[in-house]
Amino acid sequence: MKDKATEIFQNASVPKAVLFNVIPSIVSMIMVLIYNLADTFFIGQTNNAYMVAAVSLATPVFLLFMAVGMLFGIGGTSLISRKLGQGDRNKAKNTSSFCFWSGLVIGTISMVMIWIFVEPVCEAVGASADTMEYTKQYLAIVASGIPFLIVSNSFSNIIRSEGNAQKAMIGMIVGNLINIILDPVFILGCGWDVKGAAVATVIGNVCSSGFYIYHLLSKKSILSIKLKDYRFRGKIATGVFAIGIPASLNSILMSVSNIVINNMMTKHGDMAVAGLGVAMKVNMIVVMLLIGLGTGIQPLLGYCFGAKNKQRYMAVLKFSLLLAFSLSAVMTVACYLGAGPLVRTFLKDDQAYAFGISFARIYIYSGPILGLLFVFINAIQSTGAAIPSLILSISRQGILFLPILFTMNVIFNTPESLAVAQPLTDYLATAFAALLFYVTYRKYIKQFGKQESTV
Repeated sequence: MKDKATEIFQNASVPKAVLFNVIPSIVSMIMVLIYNLADTFFIGQTNNAYMVAAVSLATPVFLLFMAVGMLFGIGGTSLISRKLGQGDRNKAKNTSSFCFWSGLVIGTISMVMIWIFVEPVCEAVGASADTMEYTKQYLAIVASGIPFLIVSNSFSNIIRSEGNAQKAMIGMIVGNLINIILDPVFILGCGWDVKGAAVATVIGNVCSSGFYIYHLLSKKSILSIKLKDYRFRGKIATGVFAIGIPASLNSILMSVSNIVINNMMTKHGDMAVAGLGVAMKVNMIVVMLLIGLGTGIQPLLGYCFGAKNKQRYMAVLKFSLLLAFSLSAVMTVACYLGAGPLVRTFLKDDQAYAFGISFARIYIYSGPILGLLFVFINAIQSTGAAIPSLILSISRQGILFLPILFTMNVIFNTPESLAVAQPLTDYLATAFAALLFYVTYRKYIKQFGKQESTV
């Protein structure tokens, strides 16, 4: 494992090192995307737009627990990759064990809390009388898989930090492929509707987390989930939380912003909510690929930072920005032109479709710059710079998005004006991320001595 990580992170050419880490990450995100689209597609085949709306309403709650996985996944990856760059394997093992057991405990507590308070949670996310029962059914079942969801999301990132991007990809593929296969069986074959989608989701997360646990307990991994390796002192907990909390805050605020916009959109009818949910799914085609690119390069950047190799760090960053912009441009055009057929695939109701196509094309306006945004976010996280990471995380879906959303609602008060808030936010956030990276570079990277590296 040492040879593999060293060869890729330290000695491989920059394009090869970037693509070696990015391609499995993007493939993983494609599988997550297909799974998300499959859920909505097969629910859509019931010709019940209220069910589609219910799954859309439940999504922000699901994102909250994915945020916990992101806390340990992104925070753990950042710290572990830097420790491996410094040659400190024991701290890397302590960190991975800390992330596993802490995430599992939080997941178990969360599971019980959702079971107890499922109805108030559904009311909070904006479920109406027509969607309440469907939303409750979905959330109550999905809650049973929260511990596995957190473990799966954590270690799909953490395993990349040891140079095992392909294992991370396989784990995601296993879980999502099982989910996709079971969706039509449970939703349509068994007639379980939204309950079937929820059961398939739980089984998929169980299988994915099981794959990662098997790998981490094998001799093929340099990381550990053994309880004896669990440590939170020695700057392990603080090191994980310093980057993990800002990263998870972004996801939490995204969930909160989705709840807010869903509540605002409810005033325009359940068909508008269904259309918005599908538009977000279409937009995810661009977003998930670019998130995959960003998360794929973070372990590589973290290793270079830990090794204090400024020249290689900047070479990786520049190549990644160019790759991100190119991929963004291609995917934006493809999704804009294909928005109509995609939305129609999920929504049969004409009113819901009209909302969906309008919202989808508005959301896609963010596409050309989203890749740059995610690269800058992960570049900042790779340095362990807690304050810039925190500022950026609370800015995009909080400080920037919510005021823009409320302003658009007050001034225009139309469904389309609510959707426009996201692309406006993304352009501002990208400019802000570039500025914060410049600040981070001057403080944390500029002073590193120049080292020779293979480019």
